[in-house]
Amino acid sequence: MNNELTELVFILDGSGSMADKVEDTIGGFNSMIEKQKQEKTGRCLVSTVIFDNDCFVLHDRVPLEKIEPITRKEYRTRGCTALLDAVGGAIHHIGNVHKYAREEDVPGSTMFVITTDGMENASIRYSAGHVRDMIEHEKTKYNWQFIFLAADLNGISTARDIGITAEYYAVYSDTKEGRRSNFMAVNEAVREVRSSKILSPKANWKQKLEED
Repeated sequence: MNNELTELVFILDGSGSMADKVEDTIGGFNSMIEKQKQEKTGRCLVSTVIFDNDCFVLHDRVPLEKIEPITRKEYRTRGCTALLDAVGGAIHHIGNVHKYAREEDVPGSTMFVITTDGMENASIRYSAGHVRDMIEHEKTKYNWQFIFLAADLNGISTARDIGITAEYYAVYSDTKEGRRSNFMAVNEAVREVRSSKILSPKANWKQKLEED
């Protein structure tokens, strides 16, 4: 296991309800990535999955320093919310990569960041129970970290359904400032994992969201 390497997986909502939030999402994501590039805490591989009815893999384990700013060309909104398919598919893929990698190529930390503005309503491949079991397996056996950020309590219901506990989910205000705070919280959580290898239940990554 390589403790100088972090696996970072973003699951971003690209459903139709995000149509009026495109610029805020693009700007927040790009700003967070640029801040992470300035961190001196080892290497980082980035995967980004954008979901609507389907799942689109924008980045597949790309070195952080090679991530280019996303634009409206990459982040487009449509359709419904197949969140479970996005999370389940990403866990399956990353897990398989680690399974067959050389020991020295397995990241010391793996973190999933899930963001949505609503509730799961379109998955066909994975159920909440299946994803919950997958998350529990990776957390228990490999110490993977999962955080879930939602714009309303419907999204938080999905977080609970897949076994993410209150210390690791948060509600952000569905406003321009709230979406900005959301990505600030993501940046803080990622920074914590990259530097400490674990996101403590007592970590203050949610502080800005709780203040809004």
